[in-house]
Amino acid sequence: MTPVTPTAPAALQVIGLSKSYGAVPVLHDVNLDVQRAETLCLIGPSGSGKSTLLKCLNLLEAPNAGEIWLGETCLTAPHADVDAARARIGMVFQHFNLFPHMSVERNVTLALTSVKGMGREQARVLARHHLDEVGLAAFADQRPGRLSGGQQQRVAIARALAMEPELMLFDEATSALDPELVKDVLAVMRDLASGGMTMAVVTHEMGFAREAADRVAFMCDGRIAEIDTPDRIFERAEHPRLRQFLSQVL
Repeated sequence: MTPVTPTAPAALQVIGLSKSYGAVPVLHDVNLDVQRAETLCLIGPSGSGKSTLLKCLNLLEAPNAGEIWLGETCLTAPHADVDAARARIGMVFQHFNLFPHMSVERNVTLALTSVKGMGREQARVLARHHLDEVGLAAFADQRPGRLSGGQQQRVAIARALAMEPELMLFDEATSALDPELVKDVLAVMRDLASGGMTMAVVTHEMGFAREAADRVAFMCDGRIAEIDTPDRIFERAEHPRLRQFLSQVL
């Protein structure tokens, strides 16, 4: 079947996406777009499909049906180059996944040299730039174990940014952190949003969603139940499940 070309230009467009694990459906006919330089926050109760959706967007999970477009490239086409597609998408998980035996700088340069084929010195300069961007240039020679959890997560963000992605995905990037370490990570994410990075963010931080998002999507039961501006989502929610959810988390 020939993929359907998206009707509106977008950094990311999801059309009729469904995903099941065996006989258990997780995503149902999800339709979603993220415009260039937009920050979209995905909120909703645990088990609503948010993280699975993000993993599908990065092709870490294969959807059972539907299409995912990154710009003009259909990532779910039969002969799509999955590795090339992943190189255009940065992803930050709740767990940092840093290599403990490598320096902070080497954690950032590794993919640049091994995946992009960049020379070590060029990769080093780029790594230092992005470590400076997240406030950690002074820690470039340290091992990750010497850093706090929040600092390690900022290294993970720098590592993703160094690949110069078109789209950044954040999957509960602060949920594994102690409360006092969260604000520095959120500050980096706010700076990225205000700087025009295109981002899709799964978060339980309602303050971040309200302040930094251009739009907020509420998911429940594997569907996008409501999507709108933060003001409308948080002040004039329409879907009863969204109103119930907000009454429990705000």
